[in-house]
Amino acid sequence: MGTMSFLSYLINGISLGSVYAIIALGYTMVYGIAKMLNFAHGDVIMIGSYVVLTAMTSYGMNPLLAVGIAVIFCTLLGILIEKLAYKPLRNAGSPLAVLITAIGVSYLLQNIALLIFGANMKSFQSVIGTKQIPLLGGDLLVSMTTIVTILSCVIIMLVLTAFIKRTKAGQAMLAVSEDQGAARLMGINVNGTISLTFAIGSGLAAIAGVLLCSAYPSLTPYTGAMPGIKAFVAAVFGGIGSIPGAFIGGILLGVIEILSKAYISTQLSDAIVFAVLIVVLLVKPTGILGKNIQEKV
Repeated sequence: MGTMSFLSYLINGISLGSVYAIIALGYTMVYGIAKMLNFAHGDVIMIGSYVVLTAMTSYGMNPLLAVGIAVIFCTLLGILIEKLAYKPLRNAGSPLAVLITAIGVSYLLQNIALLIFGANMKSFQSVIGTKQIPLLGGDLLVSMTTIVTILSCVIIMLVLTAFIKRTKAGQAMLAVSEDQGAARLMGINVNGTISLTFAIGSGLAAIAGVLLCSAYPSLTPYTGAMPGIKAFVAAVFGGIGSIPGAFIGGILLGVIEILSKAYISTQLSDAIVFAVLIVVLLVKPTGILGKNIQEKV
């Protein structure tokens, strides 16, 4: 049974890691292209989850439709946040100004959610259903949520990679991430490209929120905070700015968290996650797939 329980923990870890990876993509893309950390990203997840919950409970919508609406809502919210909060600071010269603004936006979103939905924990009805699927001749039960989460993550990664490699907008993103000034001279709409990045990241945040709340069915205005921080850790872990890095970082983080909860201690699991990050950064400061950046003097 030891092997089976290990396998079961491992699959749960990959599933949780898939959610972290989807959130980490939002961080990584925005950082890679706009060179800023959007710390309000975790709260966009929470808003997306509330939109799904409201659409399903108050309006009795089909789960897929509710998720679609949440993705559209969060995409627009991401563009709005970027336009109102970050765009005016783009040439501020100080990355600190943007960082403090991002933390401000995060608190703003949490408090808006508090005002609208209240502080009480809402139970989130799983969008995917609670069906268990027997694997390995029935010895291993895996929930449908877990399978859908892992598949969603893989599909999102593949689609995103193809989008960046094959489309004009994707190429514009690569150009802006290399050199904003040069991209502008080449006739690329830098503001539009950065807005698009926020839009994609925030749309993915809505999907991540739904998957997270389907696996851990409780929702409060602070639900997005911890997964947001952990996904940021996953992005740094994998090498911030690298899309495959976000994927690897997210999966590793989820596996480490679930295994340390299972075999070491539930209370210490978060501490272990951050300790592993510190060790990785001591050994390889740019993260697992991070590129060493040559500073021009």
